[in-house]
Amino acid sequence: MTLPKIAILGAGPAGVGAAYQLRKRNLAAVTVLESQAAVGGNAGSFTWSGVQCDFGSHRLHPAIDAHILRDLRGLMGDDLLLRPRHGRIRLRGRWIHFPLKPLDLVARLPKSFALGVAWDLAKKAVPRAPRTPANFATVLERGLGTTVCRDFYFPYARKLWGVAPAELAVTTAERRVSGSSLGKMLKKVASQVPGLKAPLTGKFFYPRRGYGQITESLERAAADQGAEFLLGGRVTTIEHSAGRVTEVRYTRGGEEQSLAPHMVWSTIPLTTLVKALRPTAPEQVLEAADKITFRGMILIYLRLGQNQFTPFDAHYFPEEALPISRLSEPKNYSATSEPVGHTVLCAELPASPGDSHWGLSDEELGQRLCGWLGQAGLPVSAPLEAVATRRLPQAYPIYREGYQQHFATLTNWLDTLEGLVSFGRQGLFAHDNLHHTLAMAYGAADCLNARGDFDRQRWGELLHEFQSHVVED
Repeated sequence: MTLPKIAILGAGPAGVGAAYQLRKRNLAAVTVLESQAAVGGNAGSFTWSGVQCDFGSHRLHPAIDAHILRDLRGLMGDDLLLRPRHGRIRLRGRWIHFPLKPLDLVARLPKSFALGVAWDLAKKAVPRAPRTPANFATVLERGLGTTVCRDFYFPYARKLWGVAPAELAVTTAERRVSGSSLGKMLKKVASQVPGLKAPLTGKFFYPRRGYGQITESLERAAADQGAEFLLGGRVTTIEHSAGRVTEVRYTRGGEEQSLAPHMVWSTIPLTTLVKALRPTAPEQVLEAADKITFRGMILIYLRLGQNQFTPFDAHYFPEEALPISRLSEPKNYSATSEPVGHTVLCAELPASPGDSHWGLSDEELGQRLCGWLGQAGLPVSAPLEAVATRRLPQAYPIYREGYQQHFATLTNWLDTLEGLVSFGRQGLFAHDNLHHTLAMAYGAADCLNARGDFDRQRWGELLHEFQSHVVED
């Protein structure tokens, strides 16, 4: 029996994970198109100044499905490390361990903050009507109280997404904030108590050679089983006729080429997919695509002449006076000592093309980062040996009020095209962790049977399930 041909657009974890499953189970002939020179997307890694660097701070959470974890362990073996989480949050000028620990909260939590939370908790005992209209701000304030929202979530939201909390849809709270009520937050704190603590609580999986090793391992396994990867292949148009996708055109090495697959599985941004289709989408669909927006990110890397900057893997900065949202030190994730005498810091600066920071040079951003760290009580005292940056135009979906209607307009029209499937973080405009993304990839493969038929009903059920994903902190 001739296998169906599937073109997968994008070689991030979703695309590569799907290619691995399709070839492992011999369900389809697979060609993966990726515009970049390496796989992994925003979950990839690269070597800079002798250190394996990620595109920001990434972890593989223990919540990953057991059968997917078994596959990754089989592919990476001892390279998939189990590491303790050791981060901290800056709150009212003081550092609090993250994940939150009971004893640390008692010893370090600012008294004024603790009293504010206690008062908010007491007020919850008095029934009151929910504030309307419901949005990210009203839902979180009802669940967490004024103090936590004012000092942490609201300034962090304004920094991360670049809009006022009241402009964000309720979905942002539902899918982006795992501790969305004081009860949930206290439960998470209690889960750190010895005796109540599950074996993997406060731990994460991380590859020895950087986060991108996950996708790279899946790519090698898929390629060994016959998947074709066309790196540097930028999709230009996707042709459709009579309600079915027929051709994918792309440029590679300066030449325009094409594929004629039975199906197209897309993990590229949903808006990019819609705008690549020919004949063009109806006007109302294109208008909806223009209203679906992403927040960008500038990653600033500093190479310092010292073995270690701090013992912490990540620092979180909710206050708006400090433009960066998070700082990570790659050597602390993989517990490597190499290179001796040098370390790299990676700061995440939420920004978008056109913002004041976007056009700054690497040197300017490096100097500003050193200043911001000094403000936070983390002065850079070792020699600054080099600075590098990476810019991610589409780091986070922005769930503005009313986005659901625009999203539905896009997906409802795409559903009319036979042979087209959109999934993954970018393809579903989703706030998701990597374990969620791989679950989507495996789920898509599960919907393809041995005859090459794609079970749309089952896929619809999985899409509903994916909407319940909540980002792990």
